[in-house]
Amino acid sequence: MNDEYPDQGIEDQGQNLGTERLGMTAASAGDGPRMGDAPLPTGDDRVDAAVTGLGRLAGRPVDEHVAVLEETHGRLRDILGELNEGSP
Repeated sequence: MNDEYPDQGIEDQGQNLGTERLGMTAASAGDGPRMGDAPLPTGDDRVDAAVTGLGRLAGRPVDEHVAVLEETHGRLRDILGELNEGSP
């Protein structure tokens, strides 16, 4: 432990870094959305359709993920651009 930074030096004391990086506690890790679950609706049908497209990642080889992610990112950028211009 470090007197100046009391939280330092506790690395291996029961922490689950995988769930902490995801912003979940170990107890709630099984309670939230899991890979393969349908995403929660956002209230914008265009955004929902774009995000739902990420479901195509399941079962695809990893080298094909980039194309799917780029397509989804492009669709979301277009939607944000429309919102920025004041389009409904």
